[in-house]
Amino acid sequence: MGSEFETESELSGFEEGVLETLKRCEQRNETTLVSAMEVAKCLRSWQVQLPSPELGQLLVSRLCSSSSSSSSSLWKFIEQALSSRLLYPLQLLSLLTSRVLPNRRSQPKAYRLYLELLSRYAFLFYPLSEDACKDKIIKSVDVALQLSQTYKVRVLEVGHAFVFFFFSIVIGLIDSTLDDWGLRMTPIERPSVAVRSTEHLDMDIDFRGSPDFKGNEHHEQMRRTNSFMAIEVLGKLTESKKSMVMLRLVHLNMPEKFNGLLQRLRFLEAHELVSSNFNSANQLLAKLSGNIQRVLSFEYPLNKRQLTGMLVNIASCKPSPCFHSEFGRSACWVPFDIYMENAMDGKQLLIKSAVDVLAESIKTLQVFNQASWQETFLALWLSALRLVQRERDPPEGPIPHLETRLCVLLSIVPLAIANVLEDEAKLSQATATGYVESAYGHKMNGKALASRKDGLISSLQVLGHFSSLLYPPALVVDAANSAARKAASFISSGKNERNIVGGGSHVDTSIRAGANMRHLIVEACIARNLIDTSAYFWPGYVSASIISLLDSLPVEISPWSTFMEGAPLNASLINSLIKTPASSLAEIEKLYYIALNGSEEENSAAAKILCGASISRGWNIQEHVVHFLVKLLSPPVPPSYTGPGSHLIDYMSMLSALLFGASAIDTVHILSLHGMVPEVAASLMPLCEAFGSQNSPSNNKSSKDDEPSVYMVFSLAFLFLLRLWKFYRPPLEQCISERGGVVRGELTLEYLLLLRNSSIASCQVDTNSNQNESESALRKPIYIDSYPKLRAWYCQNKSCVASTLAGLSSGNPVHQVANKILSMIYWKMTKSGSSSVNSSTPSSSNASSSLANTGEDAYQRPMLPAWEVLEAIPFVLEAILTACAHGRLSSRDLTTGLRDLVDFLPASLAAIISYFSAEVTRGIWKPVQMNGKDWPSPAAILPSVESEIKAILAAAGVDVPSCSDGNSNLILPLPMAALVSLTITFKLDKSMEYIHAVAGLALENCASGCHWPSMPIIGSLWAQKVRRWHDFIVVSCSRSVFRQNKEAVAQLLRSCFTSFLGSLDVSTSSLSNQSSVNGLLGSTISACAICPSIAPGFLYLRSCRNILNVQYVNDVIVGLVAEYAGELAARWGSTDSPRLKSNQASLSLATARAREVAALGASLLCVTGGVHLVQELFRDTIPTWLLSSRKKRLHKVSSVSLIVEGYAMAYLLILSGAIVWGVEANLTSWVFCKRARIVGIHMDFLAGVLEGNISLGCDPATWKAYLSCLVGLMVSFTPSWIQEVKLETLRKLANGLRGWHECELALSLLERGGTAAIGSVVELVNVIS
Repeated sequence: MGSEFETESELSGFEEGVLETLKRCEQRNETTLVSAMEVAKCLRSWQVQLPSPELGQLLVSRLCSSSSSSSSSLWKFIEQALSSRLLYPLQLLSLLTSRVLPNRRSQPKAYRLYLELLSRYAFLFYPLSEDACKDKIIKSVDVALQLSQTYKVRVLEVGHAFVFFFFSIVIGLIDSTLDDWGLRMTPIERPSVAVRSTEHLDMDIDFRGSPDFKGNEHHEQMRRTNSFMAIEVLGKLTESKKSMVMLRLVHLNMPEKFNGLLQRLRFLEAHELVSSNFNSANQLLAKLSGNIQRVLSFEYPLNKRQLTGMLVNIASCKPSPCFHSEFGRSACWVPFDIYMENAMDGKQLLIKSAVDVLAESIKTLQVFNQASWQETFLALWLSALRLVQRERDPPEGPIPHLETRLCVLLSIVPLAIANVLEDEAKLSQATATGYVESAYGHKMNGKALASRKDGLISSLQVLGHFSSLLYPPALVVDAANSAARKAASFISSGKNERNIVGGGSHVDTSIRAGANMRHLIVEACIARNLIDTSAYFWPGYVSASIISLLDSLPVEISPWSTFMEGAPLNASLINSLIKTPASSLAEIEKLYYIALNGSEEENSAAAKILCGASISRGWNIQEHVVHFLVKLLSPPVPPSYTGPGSHLIDYMSMLSALLFGASAIDTVHILSLHGMVPEVAASLMPLCEAFGSQNSPSNNKSSKDDEPSVYMVFSLAFLFLLRLWKFYRPPLEQCISERGGVVRGELTLEYLLLLRNSSIASCQVDTNSNQNESESALRKPIYIDSYPKLRAWYCQNKSCVASTLAGLSSGNPVHQVANKILSMIYWKMTKSGSSSVNSSTPSSSNASSSLANTGEDAYQRPMLPAWEVLEAIPFVLEAILTACAHGRLSSRDLTTGLRDLVDFLPASLAAIISYFSAEVTRGIWKPVQMNGKDWPSPAAILPSVESEIKAILAAAGVDVPSCSDGNSNLILPLPMAALVSLTITFKLDKSMEYIHAVAGLALENCASGCHWPSMPIIGSLWAQKVRRWHDFIVVSCSRSVFRQNKEAVAQLLRSCFTSFLGSLDVSTSSLSNQSSVNGLLGSTISACAICPSIAPGFLYLRSCRNILNVQYVNDVIVGLVAEYAGELAARWGSTDSPRLKSNQASLSLATARAREVAALGASLLCVTGGVHLVQELFRDTIPTWLLSSRKKRLHKVSSVSLIVEGYAMAYLLILSGAIVWGVEANLTSWVFCKRARIVGIHMDFLAGVLEGNISLGCDPATWKAYLSCLVGLMVSFTPSWIQEVKLETLRKLANGLRGWHECELALSLLERGGTAAIGSVVELVNVIS
């Protein structure tokens, strides 16, 4: 208590001393300057630090309790004390604000003096040296204006207090003006200080002794003019750069607060338009409103006198005018083309919805290219059209074809655009102000939704100019004509489109309507409510001739109309429905319920129809067809079902038809494009568990028969499940960098389930609580442990792939099953009379032994559950492969036995592939001669195949040595020879697609584990069998060289850059080069020609996933981007060029080319290694590039080339990150944390260089350009990333930039650092000012 009493006594003595000094000076009529000097002496005698927060409290308190005559002298002294720095302006103005504003009517003179002080000293901000003084001032300001409660943050720095003080002043003065003018707004937030209750104040300026000013005309006039003066003061305060910075800080970090300011301004403007009382304030309000509105678009003008400032300010690559045909080849949109073409790779199914990826890409590229929505959507449509046109003359083979590409154009792209429009619709609904800040810096206003939709409409209108891309493939000519006639019918009759198509009838499809792909695109957009039927009236959309012919055209009845009317599903109707796509959701829903509740024949028929044209060509409702197909894989438990066993067995007929139809290569790929791979995996697991555990009846038919069987349904489900991930690769097999870090791991079943369960968890937040029980049950999380049989096989398969088999004792149940299977195989060999084996059958035990059972039953197919058969197959394979290696079993019998095993249980193909692939990689089996005697020989066509491979590689700029040397090298490891011999026994028809889809990819992967000539040998064997697949096989073989040959990878990547950008050869001019996308990916993917060739980009996209050392790809791409950017900059900026000189125009062209180089590099990098490779780029590759000294150049390098090189590298880094992480802040928590960590590591490295802790090897000009442009690009395109960087790192970067005289760039960086960086921004602004 004693210490508290002493403090109070000291404060009382201090107050008395100050007041006594002021009184003495007043009595002597001293000037305010002398009075301030005397008070300063008094303060020093009391050891009070300056500026003094205690003095401010004392003077304001005295001012509020003094008489009118003495207050004038106090106001004068306060102004002198402010200019003499006895008082801190921020604190004093905060104290006055809390007392004067609420009492402005009763004290208009005080309000006037307050406004004058505010006008002069509001921005007088200087750093405080003493922490104790600083803390007192911060606390005083916080308490006076209630900042912590208003802004929901702890005010810990003077900079924080300053920004919130200024914004509170702006809000308070506007509210006071509204109140003075008698205008009332609906409360939108906490009341401002102008209208807040003053009960908490211990003193009131409206003292009792004051006279009643109501009748005083002078004070009435002052009150009226004060409101105008308040707006005038605000206009003056808000026009400075410092005010822009502070308002923008609120705008970026607290958008809801800034929206409140905008609402007030709009309210003021609306009322001043209808009232004549505000005529004199029009100009003041217009100025204030203009100042505030400028905050929305305010950007710091970077120093354009410096080259880096010019680089960051140069407008992003703008495509040619939209009507010009060259727009379609605009290089800055190449990520669209590369992603779409990469998604067509049959070897890799997408695990994330292409709709979501494309939607993010649309927003990312629109930001990076600074393009209008018309330009963005048009580029997207043109990329998708190029994707379709590339399939004009494709090589035949087990790969996705035209139907999958049409899915992208007519389903995926419209759905992605719908997501983009929907995102903004949600943001528009989130606020009634018409403005919301999204993605921390990417602004949207109330017109943005309309602008996006208008951009979509105008892009579709302009699309008609690209006739060469709109020519319909033969498969869709009828559909396009039907769409054109639909529009003509709408125009002719004025009826709703539902009464024309998808209802009762449609006109004869044999009548051509001059239609093209745009008619299908427009229909896809109308079906999803992206546009309306006014599109039918666009000029030139519908031919006048077809409208005039409508009345004479014959009318056909749609089979779907017949189906909806209740016609029975007979063979004729079923065939028609399979060939005709459904046109409405109601038709699909009815089909779904028939598949569940109909008769057995109807169940099967409905499943076949669903997997027919409706999923492959029902583009307008494809997402719904996909949903019901996947839903049908998990049929509900019938109400009457009592067991025992699984209810799924009762659906065997329907599931067999469904799985067979869904296993088609294009169908599986369409499911993956819609992001259904995790969901399909989760649906297949219960099927595998149930049918694999079911005992096979003695009359179980062969898989070759048409009737469904337990084995067949299990095999279809099991092989379908295995296609979703690389089951034949070791779980620990990784693509690693040369520096030892893991870059890419193989997809696993656990990861698929994790994705599916995570999706469910996120959806359940938004899911309606009234969904039915069966729907809810389908959406429960699924774990592999819930399926013990599947889990047991999964673990066994991983063990089998990773290590050799352990021996089994003869009494082991698995040994007994293996012997039964061997008995079956051996019996068929001896029955056919072609066996050349010894009298003893190969056994699964270590020693050969005779079969225990020799009766007829032993030679029949064993009646075993499929899981037991699969468990024993690795031991069967070991036995027969060992017997063949030791000459006890001929190669022909080995192949026959393997084929019998697959015929018995098609799912056994998976075990065969896993075992043989593992044995090949182990390298313990002797090679066998492919001589045409023991094993099939490829010698007849191998030379021509090798020649074509070499020609394809040479056309792509890759030079590799010859594959083989005559016939002496025609050898393969025994397991490889057995596997390829087995696969060429399979028939090549539609019914075997589910087999080829698994075998083909595994065969190629298995061959990659052998020596280099293996793939040509295997390809030649297949090409001899299937001549129509010749071109596909040759192209597939040409990819194998890139798996381990780093030099070949580097050559192919260089060809990609050359084909896209043009040659760097001095003899050619890149100024007129038009290579771009068609040069990179080709206008067609056909290799059938006298001189076969594949575009280098296409070949790379089909090969990049085979590359083992993907880190090397990072290094090559970084090197190529730097090389091309520097060389192109030198050429475009050359003073020798007759067209361009080294000025801003040439620099603009050079940077445009640099962006193209970086965009290509970023796209190729992301498709090669995804997020893992991008992390390596941030964490390792770019830092290493900066640290490494450049090799001696062949010629002198200009400073412009060095600078553009740094710019291109910064653009590469930011665009790569944006492609995998997006530009927005709304990420899942784990992605957000990963991005924050990786970006933070890179920024810490840059800060370390600036501090001098790290020495670089690159040219200083390149380093400076890289850092400046990197920060500039982050500020412009990815501001949300900056919030994730540590404040200390941001400060170091800002200090370094300021040392380079890049003050505006430093401000922009700190400004986007979040609430924590507000204080640093204010300090930097003050230093600059």
